[in-house]
Amino acid sequence: MTRKDKTDIMKQKDKGIKAEASKPARKVKVEHPDKEMEKIQKELQAFAEKSIELQDKYLRLSAEFDNYRKRTLKEKSEMIRTASEDVLKKILPVVDDFERGLNALNIARDLEAVKQGMNHIYERFKEFLQQQGIKEISAMDQEFNTDFHEAVTKIPVTDENLKGKVVDVIEKGYYLHDKVIRYPKVVVGE
Repeated sequence: MTRKDKTDIMKQKDKGIKAEASKPARKVKVEHPDKEMEKIQKELQAFAEKSIELQDKYLRLSAEFDNYRKRTLKEKSEMIRTASEDVLKKILPVVDDFERGLNALNIARDLEAVKQGMNHIYERFKEFLQQQGIKEISAMDQEFNTDFHEAVTKIPVTDENLKGKVVDVIEKGYYLHDKVIRYPKVVVGE
């Protein structure tokens, strides 16, 4: 079948549809108009009731969702506000140790004992940080890596092995689990 044949067939179909549409609508003979009207009114009433029921369900569902959204926002803000409570409770004993150490500084005669006490407090604090998932980023003598180090400056070095490596750490950096939460500030040899 050629393209022309297909076009001719389509034109004939269009003419048939137009001819059918131009005919007057057939009248349906209704035997009992009152009964038909009553039936249509009942159906219409049923549709109206169903519509009202669905609208009521929609409004209730919408209000329920809005209440859920407000409740979860409130719970989330409360959780954020009190999330650090557990960590702060665990850090209070370390603060107590610092206070005892500072009081001991005022009355101590043996400096070596004070140094040992301060080192003990420092070790206890580092242990607490490790329990919370904080780990120090090793930087000294490491190859400089922009993913883990922040270069503060570069200095010339005489040893060829130190070129491109970290020669000094100005400020330590830390991971929280596997995420860098503070980059170490380093000096790089060039």
